[in-house]
Amino acid sequence: MNATLSEILHVIGQKFLIPCMVVLILLMIAAVWQIGDLLVEIFAERRKCKADTAFLIREIHQKGAGGLKKLIEESGLLPRQKKALLSLSESGDLPKAARTALAEKLLAAEEEYCERSTAVADMVAKLGPMFGLLGTLIPLGPGIVALGQGDTATLAGSLAVAFDTTISGLISAAICLVISNIRKRWYDSDLVSLEALMECVLEEVGEDA
Repeated sequence: MNATLSEILHVIGQKFLIPCMVVLILLMIAAVWQIGDLLVEIFAERRKCKADTAFLIREIHQKGAGGLKKLIEESGLLPRQKKALLSLSESGDLPKAARTALAEKLLAAEEEYCERSTAVADMVAKLGPMFGLLGTLIPLGPGIVALGQGDTATLAGSLAVAFDTTISGLISAAICLVISNIRKRWYDSDLVSLEALMECVLEEVGEDA
């Protein structure tokens, strides 16, 4: 009975080797894609983003609701931040509670964008070591059996697959972990700045209303 169960588990385990290797290749592709996506964000958005939050807060209070639109459009904020602030600046005809709800919705949308932007990197960072370990253990079974039979060629092939899958999983996970941490630092700072600017815009729009 034990031998039968062991044989079933062995067959099932060996069947997962090829899918595991396919997943690891996909994770490596995702890691390379994340590198490209990060570089695009740096050169297309971050390099142009030179907004001074403290300066903008002072300017918003000095110019009031009438100069909000021009000030926001000419600022060095990210495009999505400008869009959120412009939407909020045009809410002067709404009741105070509605303006506050709109600000919360816009801020939640920004948080959702940040979570989506780091979701792939976070997933690869978690799955990479798992599938790397899985790809290490699966070929070691036949390798150990081959070692007992004196078949060093099969053992060498099994070890090569085990090392390759481990390296692939760890590299993809390490790359995506670094990218995720970089982006989360950016986005945390963006959210704090956006929330502060929204409060200022709400105050000016409320006074104008």
